[in-house]
Amino acid sequence: MPRTGSPTGEEKSMMAPLRSPTQGVRKIADVAYDLGLGVDHLVPYGQGCAKVPVDLLPSLERASLHRGKVLLVTSMTPTTHGEGKTVTSIGLAMALRKLGYRSTVCLRQPSLGPTLGLKGGGSGGGRACVEPAALLNLGFPGDTSAVTSAHNLLSALIDNHLHHGLAPPLDPGRIVWPRTMDMDDRALRQVRIGLGEGKGYGPARDDSFIITAASEVMAVLGLARDPQDLKDRLGRILVGWTRDGQAVYARELGAVGAMAALLRDALYPNLVQTSEGTPAFVHTGPFANLGHGTASAISIHMARALSEICLVEAGFASDLGTEKFMDLVGPIADVPVDGAVVVATLPALRYHGGADLVNDHLPNPEAVGKGLANLEKHLDNVRTFGLSPVVALNRFPGDSAEEVRQVGAFCDRQGVPWAESNVFAEGSAGGVQLAELVLDAARKGARGHPLYDAERTTAEEKLERVAREIYGADGVDLSAQAVKDLEEVRALGHGRLPLCIAKTPLSLSDDPHLRGRPGGFRLQVHRVLPRTGAGYLVATTGEIVLMPGLPRAPAALGIDLTPSGEITGVH
Repeated sequence: MPRTGSPTGEEKSMMAPLRSPTQGVRKIADVAYDLGLGVDHLVPYGQGCAKVPVDLLPSLERASLHRGKVLLVTSMTPTTHGEGKTVTSIGLAMALRKLGYRSTVCLRQPSLGPTLGLKGGGSGGGRACVEPAALLNLGFPGDTSAVTSAHNLLSALIDNHLHHGLAPPLDPGRIVWPRTMDMDDRALRQVRIGLGEGKGYGPARDDSFIITAASEVMAVLGLARDPQDLKDRLGRILVGWTRDGQAVYARELGAVGAMAALLRDALYPNLVQTSEGTPAFVHTGPFANLGHGTASAISIHMARALSEICLVEAGFASDLGTEKFMDLVGPIADVPVDGAVVVATLPALRYHGGADLVNDHLPNPEAVGKGLANLEKHLDNVRTFGLSPVVALNRFPGDSAEEVRQVGAFCDRQGVPWAESNVFAEGSAGGVQLAELVLDAARKGARGHPLYDAERTTAEEKLERVAREIYGADGVDLSAQAVKDLEEVRALGHGRLPLCIAKTPLSLSDDPHLRGRPGGFRLQVHRVLPRTGAGYLVATTGEIVLMPGLPRAPAALGIDLTPSGEITGVH
């Protein structure tokens, strides 16, 4: 529950007005106190992080005079360089606090795979990051490890069930539950396990690994309301089929209790802070290309109860994180959306206008002009969900004044408010103008809505609507396997679940090489996989894989530990 009664001696020292952001990182107890939480309401994890128990949420919501507005931060189609949604989300929260508003930012937990692979860390950068940045990027405080353990416990119980021939009699050839690890490792995409069956290792069968961010356990953790809801969702996970075609769920293997126990602390949101001391929740880490792509519903509800404005980063662009938030997270977790910020960069505009990645940092007004078609589509998408967009032009070195004027003139023609964002270089001071525009948009009272009614539309109808209205496709083509998958899903009674479409983030289409605003293509759907615990179906498209691979020169090669114990090279 929120702080009550007379403050203790320790709390009196925390009751000063909000400190100037220039004073930087504060004690986590001070950060919590700004939100109305006393030290007795925290579970400390070192000096820079504290977990907030989920059983506080009902009392926080009852005590809240109003629920904070939720603003999604999305972007135009990104390049492999990244366009700065995390930086912008953090910078906006800091700028709003600088203007006197109680603001909180909700971010996903970075995954080790991208951190050590191609993308690098996910804690922001420059003067707009969350602390402790290096530790958060390397798995602190252990939530992702707990998800990995819970997931693989179920995997181990499945093979133990097969080994001992227990009831219900699983068919080894129809196990649908993979294994997982939080690392990019393409060699594990398809494996053979149980070799040496005569020695008691078997039965031998084909298996696979997915990255932990794509695990259904991660999705369950991100959508669960409380410990009982967590257990209910874990119990509904489909693990496979019997030889006579009966579905088998995790609850039938006795897995739920131990899985939930492993996830107990991981269910608690992590309270940290930005580089200027603004409160931040960093909790759960589903990718937006493979999963639903936002911080946990619990952390967002807590932020709404404790602050006036809650910034939520929706992974990748409006065709992924935003669509999934509006069609999945919002309806499933009862989270409203009051506005959207669309991040654009001149490097991305140049790239989508024809420049290559090697030269996208060089001024190129012609390419920018062509690339604006991509931004236009993302603005259209945001409007499709009933939201009024604000454009944040995230500034990069090499941006020219002429190109900035191009973007401004385009936004003016679109009737969309816009501002330059310099939060990477300047912190909160570089985001004040943007924050004022965001406040104006939030005051208009717009409320987002889903693209479709999940209960009244079939999976095929959902796919068609998203493909045509959000991606700009001419339609959808289902593989023979996808058709078979849908027949099985309907037989299970799950044909009306919402859809989570697994798609490349590098294009509005399912082909990462199609830049700009593609047209004349059809969405290719290969599989439709039931995620009955999470409460949605996953449709895989294009060449998407659930276990990424490392690049030729992984970021891990530049990470080190100094003799003094400092971690270097994590960006």
